[in-house]
Amino acid sequence: MGPVPEADLVSTNGSAAPAVGTPAAGVVPSALSANAAASAVIRVEHVSRWFGSVVAVSDVTFDIGPGITGLLGPNGAGKTTLLRMMTGLAEVSDGTVTMFGEPVRDNPPLYRRVGVMSEHEAVYPFLKGRDFVRMMARLRGVENPEAATEKAIGLVDLAEAAELPMGTYSRGMRQRMRLAGTLVHDPEVLILDEPLNGADPRQRVHFQALLKRLAAEGRTIVLSSHILEEVERIAQTVLLIVNGKLAASGGFRAIRAALDKRPYHVRVMADRPRELAAAVVRLDSVDAVNVDPDGALIVLSRKVRELQVELPRLAKEASISLRRVEPLDDSLESVFGYLVEG
Repeated sequence: MGPVPEADLVSTNGSAAPAVGTPAAGVVPSALSANAAASAVIRVEHVSRWFGSVVAVSDVTFDIGPGITGLLGPNGAGKTTLLRMMTGLAEVSDGTVTMFGEPVRDNPPLYRRVGVMSEHEAVYPFLKGRDFVRMMARLRGVENPEAATEKAIGLVDLAEAAELPMGTYSRGMRQRMRLAGTLVHDPEVLILDEPLNGADPRQRVHFQALLKRLAAEGRTIVLSSHILEEVERIAQTVLLIVNGKLAASGGFRAIRAALDKRPYHVRVMADRPRELAAAVVRLDSVDAVNVDPDGALIVLSRKVRELQVELPRLAKEASISLRRVEPLDDSLESVFGYLVEG
C-alpha cells in the first residue's frame, strides 16, 4: 500500500467508508484506490487471532505494497502477533493473509522470497558473525553462500567485526549482524520486528539509510516499532495498532494532524508559577492553564512545538526561572488510547 493521501484519513464519524479493519472509534482511512489494492504484495483481510478468551488481534484489514511501511503501537498492542501471522509463523483464528497472492501458512517456496527478523534474539554467543550469516545462507539454500555472506555483511557495515564471536558484540551490533542474516538470500519482502532495539545513534542512521536503499530497489519492507519518531524518518506509510485493532493508517502528516486535535498536557515548574501562568494563558498555542497544589503549571496545548519556543521567551522577558518542562502524555499508550477512544 502506497502512502494514503492525507485527505483519506477521516474520523469514523465522517462520510467516507472505512476500508481498513473495523476499529473502535478513532481514525481510519477511506476506501483505498484500485491502484493501491492492485499493487498489494501483502494482503491482510479481516484477520483475528485469539488465545482462549484473550483477543490479540481483532478484525484487521490492510494492504501493503513496495516501499517501507511502519507498524506502530504500544507494547502489547498485537504487533508481534500480527507479524507472525503475516509471515506464516502463526495461524490466524479468522480471516486470510496472502503474500504475492499466495497463502503464507505452510508455504515453503514462498518463504524463500521473505526475510524475517524477530524481536527476540536467537544467536549462539560463541558463533562468529561471519559463521552466523553463512549458516543462514546455507539454511536458505543460497547457491553461493560465501559470496552472499560477504555481501550481506558489507551491507550492514560489520566486515571488521565479522570474525568476532557474537557474544562480544553490543546489542546494536548483534541486531545488525542478524539483519545481515535476514538479507543474505536477497529477499523481496522484509519483515522486521523492533529491529532498532539497542542500536546507538550512528547505527540507527546507517540502518535507516540501508532500509531506504533496499526500498528504492523495489522491496516491500514492514518495520514494527513502539517509537513513533523512529519510524517517521523512514516509513512512507504507517499502520497504528492499538488493543489488537487498526486505529489509524496513512501518511505521517495525516496522523499527526489527527493527533493535533487533542490537547497535550505539559508540566512546567518555575520560581513564580502564578505570574508565568498569567502570561502563558494569553498565548495562541495554549488552550488552558491549571496550577497544581505543588505550584506546577499544567498547560494544555494543541501546538506544543510553538509552546516550546514561546515559553522560554516569556520566562526570559519576565525574569522568571524555568526549572522543568516535561510532557505528561507523550507515550504511544496515551496517544493511541486517544485514537481508539475518539
